[in-house]
Amino acid sequence: MLRHLLKRGSDQTVELMPEPDSDVLAETLVAFANADGGTVVIGVDRRGRPTGYILPEEVEGVLRRALEQTRPIVHTEWNLEQVDGGTVITIRVPRSTELHSLADGRVLIRSGAENKVLSGDALRQLAATKSTGDFEAEPVPGATMSDFNPDIVDEYKEHWEERQRRPWLGTTEDLLRAAGAIDEDGIPTVAGILLFGKQPQFFLPQSEVDFVRFLGVEPRGPEGLPGYERREKIRGPLARILEQAWNVLRQEMRVEAVVRGLQREERLEYPPFAVREALVNAVAHRDYRIRGKRIEVRMFDDRLEVTSPGGLPGYITLDNIVEEHYSRNPRIVSGLYQWGYIEELGLGIDRMIDDMVAAGHPKPEFKATPFSFTVILRNRRERVVPISRRDWGVPLNPRQLKALQYLEREGRITNREYRELCPDVSPETLRLDLVDLVNKGLVIKVGDKRGTYYILK
Repeated sequence: MLRHLLKRGSDQTVELMPEPDSDVLAETLVAFANADGGTVVIGVDRRGRPTGYILPEEVEGVLRRALEQTRPIVHTEWNLEQVDGGTVITIRVPRSTELHSLADGRVLIRSGAENKVLSGDALRQLAATKSTGDFEAEPVPGATMSDFNPDIVDEYKEHWEERQRRPWLGTTEDLLRAAGAIDEDGIPTVAGILLFGKQPQFFLPQSEVDFVRFLGVEPRGPEGLPGYERREKIRGPLARILEQAWNVLRQEMRVEAVVRGLQREERLEYPPFAVREALVNAVAHRDYRIRGKRIEVRMFDDRLEVTSPGGLPGYITLDNIVEEHYSRNPRIVSGLYQWGYIEELGLGIDRMIDDMVAAGHPKPEFKATPFSFTVILRNRRERVVPISRRDWGVPLNPRQLKALQYLEREGRITNREYRELCPDVSPETLRLDLVDLVNKGLVIKVGDKRGTYYILK
């Protein structure tokens, strides 16, 4: 585990500290406690290489002075460990349900590899969130370890070993306790049942996902009747929910052709990573205390909406959602990270935006209320060529394919509309494109002069 931490370097949950410094350590302890928790490694440089022999007595004194600066005192666990090249000391800071500050009143939060001072609305929102407790760590009444699915536990263990690149040497009970799946008395926690349960919805019915595929772009059909053509209730442990939700969405997404230069590529209606990230975020960060509300995945012809119960966690706002990271359910997040559903903390939103823009779609939209959070992925269909009409039987350039797709959707096209589709191409070239389409027997010219337009033959 230590080798893995050193390889990662300083990040959201790791701080590498070459020399013990009480002031820096105090700031880091508070920042970790207020965020997702973390580990301070004293005695290594920024590359994870030991700096030499560290005196435990010296570090103990520094830690004591650092803790004296925290309000309330941050809980810590520290260990002395031998590594090649010297001795290091690790100080583990669990996530706290209390709001911690320094003696001078500053409240810090871990943001990437930095300790950031909070103030204003962000501080008030974090304080409100901290007061709600740590629901995922609570024991589930009536649940026992027999309610865990051993196949799911074994699967998690395999992914853990692959991620950590070392075998798990402890017992299964040790693994579950390390994952936060059972408490000190061996009773399954909310996180444990959600991650490993045979039937999580028996204990937590709010953890299922509702999928609805609507006809058109509105949730209602003619005369107010339900406008959906498919509805699914997705159940099981979280890993299975994510798999099933993706499979359902994959079945419903159109397969489209995109022209890049003179090459045509097939792709899904939405970038796979963006869809998976929206699903993973909903499952990982929803507020599982809210009963009677489920994650909703609503698919329309022009957009995909994923709504999770519970407002934005911690100090996250719509203004800082791209730059900052805070987990409402750190144990669930850690479990999904070990499973491979989360690649690296805090980078998913960035890539979701990049993938949507690269695919020619608008940036994702985020909507937050005190009781829900929604991600909206919109599809710009004018940028794709439908598979059903992709084989026109004759050679065509990318501009002509775009014009034909426009004709399929709108029924007619004028010279002016064609120029708007291809603003960087000369009018004469576009005129010749249309003449060529007429000569190839694909479109018909109607009218004359300014009243000219074209329709599919």
